[in-house]
Amino acid sequence: MRQYILKRLLQLIPVLLGVSIVVFLLIRLVPGDVVQMYVGTQVSPTAEQMEELKRLFGIDKPLYVQYLDWIWRVMHGDFGVSLRTARPVLNDILARLPVSAELAFLSLTFALLLGVPAGILSALRRNSVTDAISRIIGIIGLSIPDFWLATLIILFASRYLTVLRLASFVSITASLSENLKAMVLPTIAFGLGLAAVLMRYVRSSVLEVLGQDYIRTARAKGLAGRTVIFKHALRNALTPVITVVGIYAGYLLGGTVVIEEVFALPGMGRLALYAIYQRDYPLVQGIVLLVTLAFVLINLLVDILYVLVDPRIRYD
Repeated sequence: MRQYILKRLLQLIPVLLGVSIVVFLLIRLVPGDVVQMYVGTQVSPTAEQMEELKRLFGIDKPLYVQYLDWIWRVMHGDFGVSLRTARPVLNDILARLPVSAELAFLSLTFALLLGVPAGILSALRRNSVTDAISRIIGIIGLSIPDFWLATLIILFASRYLTVLRLASFVSITASLSENLKAMVLPTIAFGLGLAAVLMRYVRSSVLEVLGQDYIRTARAKGLAGRTVIFKHALRNALTPVITVVGIYAGYLLGGTVVIEEVFALPGMGRLALYAIYQRDYPLVQGIVLLVTLAFVLINLLVDILYVLVDPRIRYD
């Protein structure tokens, strides 16, 4: 197991390098640069002034030189400074990270509490009215875009749920109750889609396990139905679900842009969105690298959980 973990950690190096190259080039394919965004349309600087501004922002060098300079600093723990605020990129990201992490955690918890029981109930009552309703709701949940669902939730809460009206974000350290009040609606909007995914995966996995020979043998031996379901079936059925949860946990952390913008949450996703608007290259690159690192580490944690859930699994 130690060798496997070490091997996976070493594989992070080419993955992060590849991601760094892709995001470095893609952000520069967007029309305009930080100098044009900075100058705006109200003034008309001369060509010499534009060149001087580019030199000050460090974007006058060839792309490969800019990349090598940036990646060398990153390897030494320096993500650079924001081209718009002149603050260290890493400090800005870490200041916004708790908001995105809290939203991702609450959404994942909400999805697990809703999707897993619904999937189990749907599988145990296959082809019943409950199963049909669960599948229909699951398809609807998968089909509705996050931004549209978030807008509907805001409208509904503003009209009928005055207690949960859109509230300004308050840090969890300042007031736990106000923080949770502000996070309820974003959590529902962000977690419903994942709950639908989990419901369908859990239903499919439970149905597959219930058809296995060892389940029929357990029932033939006279074991109680509850014992067969909870002791033998669910443990094996939920193993593949861990993969889905791990993948979507990384997605939730990096996919908060839309929800944070709709609900005006000061998180990392919203920071990335405005960094793209303003062509703040170091900030965008730093956010993408950290999200990629978190995603890969979460998947490594999922592989380790496999061994704990199912002792038959071994990694060489």
